[in-house]
Amino acid sequence: MKTTRFHAAVAAIALLAIAPAASAAAAKGDAPITEAQLADHIKILASDAFEGRAPGTEGEDRTIAYIVGEWAKAGLEAVPGSTTPWLQPVPFVETQSLGGTAKFKVGGRDFALEDDGIILSSRDASISLADLPAVFVGYGLDGAGKVNADVKGKLAIMLFDNAPFGDKLPRYRERRQMLADAGATAVLVIATDAVPWKALRESAGAKSVRLASAKPGAPVSGFLSLEAADALLKRAGQDGAALREAANSPDYKGAVLPVTADITATSSTRAFASNNVIAKLPGAKPDGKAVLFLGHWDHLGICAPEGAADRICNGAVDNASGIAVLIEVAKRLGSGVRPDRDIYFMATTAEEKGLLGAHYFADHPVVPLSDITVALNIDTIAISPRGTPVATLGRGKPAYDAVVREAATKLGRKVDEDGEADAFIQRQDGWALGAKGVTSLMVGGSFSDMKLLEAFLGSDYHSAADNFSDKIPLGGAAEDADLHVAIGRAFADTKRWAGK
Repeated sequence: MKTTRFHAAVAAIALLAIAPAASAAAAKGDAPITEAQLADHIKILASDAFEGRAPGTEGEDRTIAYIVGEWAKAGLEAVPGSTTPWLQPVPFVETQSLGGTAKFKVGGRDFALEDDGIILSSRDASISLADLPAVFVGYGLDGAGKVNADVKGKLAIMLFDNAPFGDKLPRYRERRQMLADAGATAVLVIATDAVPWKALRESAGAKSVRLASAKPGAPVSGFLSLEAADALLKRAGQDGAALREAANSPDYKGAVLPVTADITATSSTRAFASNNVIAKLPGAKPDGKAVLFLGHWDHLGICAPEGAADRICNGAVDNASGIAVLIEVAKRLGSGVRPDRDIYFMATTAEEKGLLGAHYFADHPVVPLSDITVALNIDTIAISPRGTPVATLGRGKPAYDAVVREAATKLGRKVDEDGEADAFIQRQDGWALGAKGVTSLMVGGSFSDMKLLEAFLGSDYHSAADNFSDKIPLGGAAEDADLHVAIGRAFADTKRWAGK
């Protein structure tokens, strides 16, 4: 990224945009957010000119310039004291697997897996491991969230799925890291039905990204197909299905296998920086508490190989729709009656790589986390039509739930109480803030109608098909946008909300 040119362009856009916003007359009430307004933003952000909004690309430059320009028009300001106005630089390391081999011995005898049943990558440029003992660790953690087996110096074979026990144990990335922290030399994740093996194979040569400040992972990591894992376990005298069933116990301690592995792998790495975009709407009566709106701006970029009919994953629904809502919510709050409390808006980077931008903000907050009375995350919002009930990820605190319920009811919306949305709580940026004690909610219709959501996840999601089109149900997104304006006003009102 050409940092000097980029920052100058952002500053120029912001300066040009602030003047009209400052003179805008305050509205008596918030005008409804229209489908056409959301469509205008999505068409731009999900256009080929933005190249799929991958971090560290010219597509990022265009994306950030657009967001900053629109937020400045809304009357938002750069966070005071920032060394890079509007931006929080986030340092990353990108790794691309160049190939690898794994040779197994069971009871001292060679056992070959099919090449298409295993994917390998190395933390460093090149690595070669010999006679690595193997242990099946189930989910890798026990019910208390602690590593459940002795993995030091070993190959740990772990299940991908979320554990069916414990209090919201971390997803596979975090569990894989915990095994590495416990000394595992290699970690192979069994790709069960929750993740399509074909999709994993197609992404085998894709680039992975981690925070530069992150702990180093295991020297070797990768995936096994379910069939390959079962074949290896069978040769080792174990029944794969029975082991997976046993692993469902919170007291499971793993199974040492009569298996050793010789593994080689090579990778290339590069360091680069991306950015969270952060802005402030100063409150009329600030009291030291603040509301934070957030949503991720990134998507998958150029995701298909040379020769493909469409190489760009444009991410119209995921998450140009969320950024469109953040822009229009900012415009309503900035041009209407000024809220009492400060309200911050953040567009995060690298959500698609594991909520990395949100994690970085949580570890390096430019706003004290203790000041944030609530964080409202907006992601994949254009799924459901008008009239869909309101679901909340992160519900369970009565005072917060009451604010959402009251705002929804006043807008004629029903509240979905079935809890199906809870399955997605670890898959969105609010999770990173929640882990630091910030009450984080994701509110709206997209996660209420599971049938519609699953249809999207099974089709256009994370593919070149997630383009802007008339089939995107922007009516529900517009209703959810209006709901966020109302919720934001409620949490920013010092009389209505005490700032818990």
